Amino acid sequence: MKGSKDNTNSGGRIVALCGGVGGAKLALGLARVLGEDLTVIVNTGDDFEHLGLHISPDIDTVLYTLSGLANRELGWGRRDESWNFMKVLQDLGSETWFQLGDRDLALHVERTRQLKAGNLLTRITGAVAARFGISAQILPVSDDPVRTTVIAEGRPLPFQRYFVEQRCAPVVERIMFDGVAEARPTAQVAAALRDPKLRAVVICPSNPFLSIDPILAVPGMRGLIEAAAVPVIAVSPIIAGKAVKGPTDKIMAELRVPATSQAIVKHYGGLLDGLVVDEADGGDAAALPVESLVTPTLMKTEEDRDRVARAVLDLAARLSARSLAEAGSE
Repeated sequence: MKGSKDNTNSGGRIVALCGGVGGAKLALGLARVLGEDLTVIVNTGDDFEHLGLHISPDIDTVLYTLSGLANRELGWGRRDESWNFMKVLQDLGSETWFQLGDRDLALHVERTRQLKAGNLLTRITGAVAARFGISAQILPVSDDPVRTTVIAEGRPLPFQRYFVEQRCAPVVERIMFDGVAEARPTAQVAAALRDPKLRAVVICPSNPFLSIDPILAVPGMRGLIEAAAVPVIAVSPIIAGKAVKGPTDKIMAELRVPATSQAIVKHYGGLLDGLVVDEADGGDAAALPVESLVTPTLMKTEEDRDRVARAVLDLAARLSARSLAEAGSE
């Protein structure tokens, strides 16, 4: 954190970097606490074209979670879903490895129609968020296509083939973000990170390699965050050496990265000022090279999500107050 802004108390914008179900849980807690003072910048590396449709899984997970429309039983997709479309596809002998519910399908069809008409993903996402009654700002990191490719067992796999069709079974050797060199943060993303009322950047407990890295890999993103001069705080996705959901710990093991709080801090390469650590890993907190806050981070209920969100904001306020005190003593 270079410099500081006096946004330690109530009021002021929070920008959260998010992808996947775990990240969306914290985003919901932040949205419930902050309302319109929250901007969520979402990973688009998971986006892909399937059955002629543009699918944005992480954006949709955030939209459904923050609107209360998420399917909590499945952990993905939309609630009160039906599957007639998939049943007919199966009868036709078409691909059914990626499940699209009937209600969910409508969003993909409309998004694809609008993209073909020349509308940008940012504008489409904002319009859907408004229709869903979401007060927080939901932004794709870029309107330029970035596609995550997993190099596993000597062959490239498009992310959804690895994640859904192969169920993360192949051993990961490397992860690439196709198209990222030509991508740029949107004007809306840049504006959120340059907001004079910005008080913190939060990295949600998403998979660092698959959900956060594609965001940070977009040229200019790290520079915007560093120039913001506010605390950057992550919530560790690791609890007692394991990921709550998804392949985070598996990928870390395959890439020979220890599943520890220290490894999470190191992974973000000096970007962090603070880390929220689960109580199961509290013994490691004192040795971290950044400020830490130890609290239960498992988010099963909305109350859990609110509690973790408030813990993040408390740590941000502590860091900002310390920075201002140090600046005043110089």
